[in-house]
Amino acid sequence: METAKKHFFIDLGVMLGRSMRHISRSMDTIITVTIMPIAMMLLFVYVFGGAIQTGTDSYVNYLLPGILLISIASGTSYTSFRLFNDVQRGIVERFNSMPISRSALLWGHVLTSLVSNAISVVVIIIVALIMGFHSSAGILAWLAVAGILALFTLALTWVAVIAGLSAKSVDGASAFAYPIIFLPFISSAFVPTETMPSVVRAFAENQPVTSIVDAIRALLSGLPVGNDIWVALAWCVGIMLVAYFFAMRVYKKRV
Repeated sequence: METAKKHFFIDLGVMLGRSMRHISRSMDTIITVTIMPIAMMLLFVYVFGGAIQTGTDSYVNYLLPGILLISIASGTSYTSFRLFNDVQRGIVERFNSMPISRSALLWGHVLTSLVSNAISVVVIIIVALIMGFHSSAGILAWLAVAGILALFTLALTWVAVIAGLSAKSVDGASAFAYPIIFLPFISSAFVPTETMPSVVRAFAENQPVTSIVDAIRALLSGLPVGNDIWVALAWCVGIMLVAYFFAMRVYKKRV
């Protein structure tokens, strides 16, 4: 049993290194995942920010959680794209014919998504600090934010795994991310939900992004979080478990 676990972690390290090298060689991934959300943050803060009333002194403080979620959603689409390429090129079958752990390939892609998105989040936060972002959160609050973002990343990444394994084309592999990227626009990420029409408001207040954004915003501002953090965790964990279950079923059928 211990030998099997040891081999799994060795195989996982190899697969993680392989996927990370692919990212480092792909400039379009870096541009899309990091630079585009930063450009969106600059646009909303310096062009639209003056016309948006959020009841806060700093719009960048209000906006940042939604930008982070958009960046993560965009980043997970590349997991689906890379996994689709592995399937189409026969890489999955080739690895499964070798004496390595079958799940190591999937976990390598998932952990690569976690690492690469964490780097993007850090870069975006640094840019936000330059733009005037300030936080009164303590270490525990920052750790809670990191935990929520990590769970959100894992949840979307396992959804991306399903898309990457079952898609029939490259466009189909990454198309799943588009609705997720637009979800923050129909939430409390950019404007308070109170300003929305009743039907749109009902949807915005009962979709996962709003609770996640509100929880992160409260943590970064040092305000009481209330039930938002539990709702956010429930959404992230629930999506992650369901997506993991179906991803493993699809993977077993493929191999």
